[in-house]
This record gives sequence, C-alpha cells and structure tokens, in this order.
Amino acid sequence: MQRIKILRYSPWLVHFNSGACNGCDIEVVAALTPLYDPERFGIKLAPSFRHGDILVVSGPLTKKAAERLRRLYDQMPDPKFVVAVGACTYDGGVFKGSYSVVGGASKVIPVDLYIPGCPPRPEAILYGIVRLLNNIAKGKIPTRT
Repeated sequence: MQRIKILRYSPWLVHFNSGACNGCDIEVVAALTPLYDPERFGIKLAPSFRHGDILVVSGPLTKKAAERLRRLYDQMPDPKFVVAVGACTYDGGVFKGSYSVVGGASKVIPVDLYIPGCPPRPEAILYGIVRLLNNIAKGKIPTRT
C-alpha cells in the first residue's frame, strides 16, 4: 500500500514505442517537455523499465515488439499500470490485418487506460495519465501483483 501512495505523487513513466508512423511517439515525447510541464503532477520519465511505475505504449504491436513488450513489462516492479496511446495500440489501427501485426497492446499485457486519437494531443495524454493517477488514488483501478 505504501508504494501506491508514493506512486500517486511521483509516478515514473517508461515509454515503449513499437514503431509505425511515430505520430503517437512524437506526441508522448512532446507531452513530457517543459511546455506541458508534467512535473507539476510529479510525472517524470524513468531511466529504466526496472524503475517505472506507468508503462506508456504507442504503435501497433508486431510479433517481435510483442515479445519485447512482454519481457519489459515483466521487469517492472509491482504495482504497475499500462496506458495505451493511439488507435494503433487499441487494435492495430491502419496496420490491422498486416502479416506482422499482432494487434493491440491488450493482446500481450493488461491495459488500464486507453487514450484515443491518431495521434492524440499531448494535452490528452497528460489528462489521461492524471486521470489514471486519480483513479488509482480512489481505488477504482485494482493493482495486479
């Protein structure tokens, strides 16, 4: 329970981009710049997946990326939460049906929050992460151990 309290006030994000057009990747990186000031919410980019609290996933998952995503997700400490950014991370987006695309992130790891858009704006990404933090604080999102 102590880790949940710490997570509420100083979440560390890790970002996994599985490729595609990089539109969502650029917006996630933009949301972490001083222009949008995510540190006012305590949000910082973690140096390693082993230190991350919230995994932000963008892009459609290919077969190779799915293996890597699962491995990196397993390395994160509990409790951990996943935010899927963009239409491609939901179900493959415009790449759905491609020979190498598995589909959305939920086929590989459990997803706690989806942020829709192609690509979503940095404001929407920050709003989604802050909303996730509020739901964690209220106990609306169960922790997986």
